Amino acid sequence: MTLSIRDAVPADAEAILGILNPIIAARVHTAFDTPFSLDAERDYLLNFPRRGIFHVAVRYPDDQLLGFQVLEPFATYTNAFDHVGTLGTYVDLAERRRGTAKALFSATFEKARLKGYEKIFTFVRADNAAALATYLAHGFTTVGTARDHAKIDGRYIDEVLIERALIS
Repeated sequence: MTLSIRDAVPADAEAILGILNPIIAARVHTAFDTPFSLDAERDYLLNFPRRGIFHVAVRYPDDQLLGFQVLEPFATYTNAFDHVGTLGTYVDLAERRRGTAKALFSATFEKARLKGYEKIFTFVRADNAAALATYLAHGFTTVGTARDHAKIDGRYIDEVLIERALIS
């Protein structure tokens, strides 16, 4: 399989939702609990933060979008966190464990350094062992656990706080 990693564009919105909304519907991989509309996703892409990174992984030769990764500034209300980004990684449910996430992490880490990020911080559902293992395999370490942090369908879910330094 040949993958290309590139910046997302508004025309990718439908393909992105084709990955994200089934992940949300599965109710076990993300803290998102409501599907996104096409208009909302296009608006998100059009207004994406200047310092953000939104990569998509595209398989060739069929040009199918297999996954995406979003890194955004941790906070915009103070400059104290300018060096920190938050990250989300999403791979098509039918395409997992085939190298898509690995390619996304590599490209995002490289671009994040160029944009001045020194650290990435994120949350992973504690019951999503595969995602946590993927992040840990890419250099993230566990910071702690936020107990009962998400509530989906009336059920509390812990989230594991993880981070990765981009500089040594």
